[in-house]
Amino acid sequence: MIKKKYPLGKIVLGMSGGVDSSVCAYLLKKQGYEVIGLFMQNWDSYLNNDLQGHLKDDTKQCNVQKDFQDAQNVANQLGITIHRVEFIKQYWKKVFAYLIREYQFGRTPNPDVLCNKYIKFHEFIKYAQKHFRTSEIAMGHYANIVCRNQQYYLTQAKDKNKDQTYFLCWLTENQLVHTKFPIGKLTKTQVRKIANDIGLNNWNKKDSTGICFVGERHFKSFLNNYLPHKKGTIIDIVSNKKVGVHDGVAFYTYGQNKGLGLSGQSQKYFVCNKDMKHNILYVCDSQSKNKYLTSHQCELINFNWINHLPKTKNVQIRFRHRQTLINGSFEIKNKKMLLTYRPTLSVTPGQFAVLYQRHICLGGGIVNTVLK
Repeated sequence: MIKKKYPLGKIVLGMSGGVDSSVCAYLLKKQGYEVIGLFMQNWDSYLNNDLQGHLKDDTKQCNVQKDFQDAQNVANQLGITIHRVEFIKQYWKKVFAYLIREYQFGRTPNPDVLCNKYIKFHEFIKYAQKHFRTSEIAMGHYANIVCRNQQYYLTQAKDKNKDQTYFLCWLTENQLVHTKFPIGKLTKTQVRKIANDIGLNNWNKKDSTGICFVGERHFKSFLNNYLPHKKGTIIDIVSNKKVGVHDGVAFYTYGQNKGLGLSGQSQKYFVCNKDMKHNILYVCDSQSKNKYLTSHQCELINFNWINHLPKTKNVQIRFRHRQTLINGSFEIKNKKMLLTYRPTLSVTPGQFAVLYQRHICLGGGIVNTVLK
């Protein structure tokens, strides 16, 4: 009998040029997969009018070329094929338009959640099925998938500091069925060591930061490409006195204390409320921060259960990536979900609230209203 060269068949891996996806390629090939690398370009600075806010004189377009070259070099070294695909229009329609719309409403969105749902785990899977005749995909996320009693659960990564289940909360169980996360049981240190040991040149490459596929930007300047400045008044919510001038309410988020232009004040200020209709930004000082920024309940909309509804309503909650898990509970009334939790600072409309039980990520929804 002739031994099959790839006993586990084809798998299409999202390759970014970074160390995480590169080590995934190595591990999958070692396991016996025919690994096909797929490099996604989802943003084009020229097409998308991305002119302001770059950290350097170069544009993201140049960085895309460098990242693809890094991915190509890894593919050549590991002996796998790599292809390049653009989802620029889909990203704009499904992810970026949502981000701009939410900021216009004075909310604080998380586009990475939508990028995962609609691009990395939808458009990507469709492309793999059409062009490579497989629906099996892999990504370099720090997360795990566990199958119990024919149910597929999303569980936290071994490296809690790098865990990315927060950004995966809008996936479905069907998407999990077709997905592998090869580095979920490794720490970042272990991943870099593997890359170094096998001689990958990108073993110490800096992690990507900023908006998914857009990159790191001077955020206010970047948003100004799509949202015009509209100067208005900053008011101390306690004294009701004007303390400064802002560039547009949409550019600020609850709890923010830097970039307010209030450095000359005798006390530190935090954004605590927004009046979008009258273009007023309200701030509070350190002494009144707990009063105006602490909440214990919020209402969620568009909640996604990855699996079935859990039997117990006691959960752990995360409102931001890497935030310490908060004990709480949920209640569903009239198709709306109400979260109750210990007093927490700066829970913000537009953010995702992601629920956990033990190590399992149950899903997530968008904070619609904060109840103090």
